[in-house]
Amino acid sequence: MFTQLRRAAWPIGIGLAGIAVFSLLQITKPRPAPKVDVPRPTVVEVVPAIRATSRPTVVAYGEVRPDVRTQLVAQVGGRITAIASSFIEGGAFAPGEVLLSIEDTDYRAAVDEQRARLAAARVDHEQALADADVAKRQLAGQKNPSPLALKKPQVARAESSLRAAETALSLAQTNLGRTQISLPFHGRVQSQSADLGQFVTPGKQLGTVFGTDVAEVRLAFTDNQLSALGIPIGFLGEGDKGLATTLSAVVGGEIYQWQGRLAGLDAAIDPTTRTVYGTVRIDKPYDVEAWNGAPLAVGLYVDAEVEGRLALDAIQIASEGLRAGDEVFVLTGEGLLDVREVKVLHRNRNTVLLASGVDAGDRIIVSAIRNPISGMRLQSVGDAGLAESQGATEQAPDDNEV
Repeated sequence: MFTQLRRAAWPIGIGLAGIAVFSLLQITKPRPAPKVDVPRPTVVEVVPAIRATSRPTVVAYGEVRPDVRTQLVAQVGGRITAIASSFIEGGAFAPGEVLLSIEDTDYRAAVDEQRARLAAARVDHEQALADADVAKRQLAGQKNPSPLALKKPQVARAESSLRAAETALSLAQTNLGRTQISLPFHGRVQSQSADLGQFVTPGKQLGTVFGTDVAEVRLAFTDNQLSALGIPIGFLGEGDKGLATTLSAVVGGEIYQWQGRLAGLDAAIDPTTRTVYGTVRIDKPYDVEAWNGAPLAVGLYVDAEVEGRLALDAIQIASEGLRAGDEVFVLTGEGLLDVREVKVLHRNRNTVLLASGVDAGDRIIVSAIRNPISGMRLQSVGDAGLAESQGATEQAPDDNEV
């Protein structure tokens, strides 16, 4: 009996001893030092700022309009006896070319009549001068003869009649000339509202024409764009003083370009848009030979690129680096975020020119940052890749040992 109990107690004893040894090992084993995870810095993409000398280009948009647009109006009445073949919608005419002719029979007769009256007035004037000369001689011995006795009023009346006759003849000749309707510039017919044989009265509108010697494009500029152009409100750039401008548009599926100059800026700010309008002038817009077969047609909507002032030693950054409120995020040498305010000279789709706030060589952050705070720890994409490669190199010997 005792022997059986001893045999049963051996396994129980061995088990209890094992538990005691395991508990002792757990109590006496060395505990590792607590590990504190350091937050990894945010990885950002940076592009260095560079110093550049460039001429910024301001982009604006506008519609082509003629320098001269006028309505043809009859100044005399009569029947239209002739219409030029060019007097149709789209027709081209030259300076002095007769577009319409009004029957001139009555006006020629009026000229002849006034010439006869002028001849009679000249005779009356000569007669009055002769009578005055005779009276002066006859009254030479008298003291203080009256003006009437000297025929002075008669001479004055004859002179007035002569001037009136000359004026009447000039008016009759002017009316005769108005029967031939022409214009003093090259142009095109926009609309025509008169037909052959139609009777017109003075003031009757015959059509609308516009000049083709010069075309204009009105462009709206913001304050920042004016700063890039380097010209004041009210600027006048006559001749070669205007800023070179390139106009472009798609016509018939192809892109065409025309060259012009910004001739000036308005002297007032538009109260609705708060912009300043400028006028670009283009010489000979319908000269197809000068513009590679594509005229700068009136009514065409064009893109305009105006060359601004030359920016010397400006700081250039990527356009993505400029934040709202004219702020720039800079990654310092210590790996911290530095938020800076900058003065913008000019911006376009790809680059921004700065006058102050950033130095050449500064690392400009161009990627998005969630909840940016000045002083937060960051890491550029290149530095993050280098750190990972170094970490992998340091772990390689341990892996080999294992």
